[in-house]
Amino acid sequence: MPETILATGGAGYIGTHVAAALMAAGYRVVILDDLSNAVPEAVRRVNALGHGAAELVEGDARDAALLDRVFARHAVAGVIHLAGLKAVGESVADPARYYAVNTGTALAVAAAMVRHGVRRLVFSSSATVYGEPDAVPIPETAALRPMNPYGRSKMMVELMLGDIAAATPGMQVVSLRYFNPVGAHPGGTIGEDPRGTPNNLFPFIAQTLAGRHPAVRIFGDDWETPDGTGVRDYIHVQDLARGHVAAMDWLRAGGDTGGGSLPVNLGTGRGTSVREAVTAFAAATGRAVPHEIAPRRPGDIASFYADPARAARLFGWRARHDLAAMCRDHWAWQSANPQGYG
Repeated sequence: MPETILATGGAGYIGTHVAAALMAAGYRVVILDDLSNAVPEAVRRVNALGHGAAELVEGDARDAALLDRVFARHAVAGVIHLAGLKAVGESVADPARYYAVNTGTALAVAAAMVRHGVRRLVFSSSATVYGEPDAVPIPETAALRPMNPYGRSKMMVELMLGDIAAATPGMQVVSLRYFNPVGAHPGGTIGEDPRGTPNNLFPFIAQTLAGRHPAVRIFGDDWETPDGTGVRDYIHVQDLARGHVAAMDWLRAGGDTGGGSLPVNLGTGRGTSVREAVTAFAAATGRAVPHEIAPRRPGDIASFYADPARAARLFGWRARHDLAAMCRDHWAWQSANPQGYG
């Protein structure tokens, strides 16, 4: 009988792709999501892919009684914890909410796992825990200097989960520090549906090509990078989803996290500049991308990309999709769903 994985926040952008990848790999999936940044239609589309039928439980992952009911009803073999808030700017404006939600959900989920004897946890962390790096590519051993409440909340959760794992016999935690997720499921069935104006480059480019914005703003062309624009590690969301499955498979096979929370980068290991991304999007879609140069934003970093060697060594995981595929699949989603899911 397939093992059951609880995916908190599994109705969101990354969560839906993780749920689809889990079911394609033979797992049964239960999604717990409060739908504050997601819609049931996203889960319906995941189930329409034909890999299985994820069950959606609507509710707050901080609700201990609800978690107890979910664990009691389902023989949960492992948890992938994706629930939380994720907008950097919003975290600066309302840090109390970010700390309450991001640390609160993780603590409640970990405590429920301890109560119910579930010992495998994959946490969706973020490369924002690194802050401005001393050098690139960035290994997991790099100093943690998050620059905003969002990144600090992710770092706090990693530390907290490490302490809980150290105090709980058999508890194994992998914290996936991923870089910049982009793209969508091939064919455009599921994808990123940001509410309001997107904070990230790829959905903003796609919406600009769809006529929802006049131009893409490139924040600075005088960075110390090959073309003067900021460099980031963009990773296809399908590769990211496979990384979550690979981490869970590794834990099931007896992977040892050393009695704490084991950090693992998920990235391509290649940096792509904003200008390169704009050019690649134009090539993939056959449409010119209107763009303009704007002043640098406070807190931005010139170059930021991963050293993904640990994921390759432990999980046998490597990113497979190139920049052209990221652009193609993101545009397939945007063009097929001009208003997102709604």
